[in-house]
Amino acid sequence: QVQLVESGGGLVQAGGSLSLSCAASGRTFSTAAITWFRQAPGKERDCVAGINWNGGVTDYADSVKGRFTISRDNAKKTVSLQMNSLKPEDTAVYYCAGRPAYGLRTISPAGYEYDYWGQGTQVTVSS
Repeated sequence: QVQLVESGGGLVQAGGSLSLSCAASGRTFSTAAITWFRQAPGKERDCVAGINWNGGVTDYADSVKGRFTISRDNAKKTVSLQMNSLKPEDTAVYYCAGRPAYGLRTISPAGYEYDYWGQGTQVTVSS
């Protein structure tokens, strides 16, 4: 079992940066793939970026490639999402989610495949 807590959201001007953190508790974190999702008001939840269990594989939505970077520290049980060159369309509630994925080198963008979810953190980018 893994519990996830996001932090780091806030209000930033377009072009600015934010760093989100997903802190985990539970013994199985180091074998879990972690993915960031986001959901804007009135829109479907989208996959933003994911990282496999050992950090060897990452994947990004086309809309954030080159601007966002996902990383993890299994010793600290954290996953970070560095967001640069933010745009108003990045405004959303950001969630981190995890699923057992030891040994896998693929990252699923499907939210229903994730067993553990955080409560979300609001990111607002003003124009």
